[in-house]
Amino acid sequence: MFKTTLVSAKYTFSTMVAGLAGLLIASLILLPSLSIAEVPSAVANTIISKLSSGRSDLTYQVTGPAPMAGFYEVQVDGGPMLYVSASGEYFFDGSLYQVSSGQFVDVRDMRLNDERKTLFANRSTSDMIIFTPTGQTKAVMNVFTDVDCGYCRKLHREVAQLNAYGIEVRYLAYPRAGIPSESYDKIATAWCAKDQQDIFTRVKNGENIPTSVCANNPVAEHFALGRDLGVTGTPSIILMDGTMIPGYKPAADLAKIFGLDKPNS
Repeated sequence: MFKTTLVSAKYTFSTMVAGLAGLLIASLILLPSLSIAEVPSAVANTIISKLSSGRSDLTYQVTGPAPMAGFYEVQVDGGPMLYVSASGEYFFDGSLYQVSSGQFVDVRDMRLNDERKTLFANRSTSDMIIFTPTGQTKAVMNVFTDVDCGYCRKLHREVAQLNAYGIEVRYLAYPRAGIPSESYDKIATAWCAKDQQDIFTRVKNGENIPTSVCANNPVAEHFALGRDLGVTGTPSIILMDGTMIPGYKPAADLAKIFGLDKPNS
C-alpha cells in the first residue's frame, strides 16, 4: 500500500495492486544504458487505456521506456512520474535508483540535471525577481519559492548575506497550495507589482498587502516548470550546473557549495 499526494493537491493515489512488491523486485533488472526512445504506439495506447480505466480523471503521457526492462515512464499531468508495465496493469511511483560504483544514482534526477542545466543556460530571466550583488557576481542560484513557506521566508532573510558573497538570487514562483489559492494570489501580487522586490519582500515578511493579480503574470508558467524540473517542495534551489538542492540551507553553507569562503571585498 502506498499513498502519493499530487503537487496540485487535487488528486491522491491510494490503491495498489496486491503483490506489486514481489513483481517489482523480480522486474528491477536495470539495462546498461537506455536512452529515451520512441514508444510503440500500441504499447502507449495500451498503457494509457489501462490507466484511464482505473483513473479516468487523470491525464497521462508516455514519455519513453524506463531504464528497467519491461517498464515505461508515464507522466501524470499535474502529478508524479509513474513507472508502468507494458501491459499497463502494474505501476509504481517514487524514485528509481541505479546501482553504480560506490553509490546509488537517482535515474530521473540524473537526467533532469542535464535538462535543468540546459534550460537555465538558455532561459530568459525577464520574468524572475532577481536580487543581484552590488559587487562582482560570482555564482547564481535559481529558487522556486512560496511566500507562505516558513523556510522560504528564512532563506529570503539571508538574501543580503548571499549577495554579500557574490551570489545572485533569481526567484521563480511555486505556490505550493496550487492555482488558484490564497498563496497564488499573494505571490502573483508581487510579480504584478511595479516594485517587485519591495512587494515580494513585504509579502514574505507576512505583511497584509492588498492582492492585485494582473493578467498574463508568469506564476502559472513557473509552477508548471517547477513540476517538470522535479520540484516537489519549497524552497527548491537549482544551480546553473543543473543540481537541485531541496530545502533550506544557511547562506554560509550555500556559499561553501559555490566554493566561496568570504564575502565580496
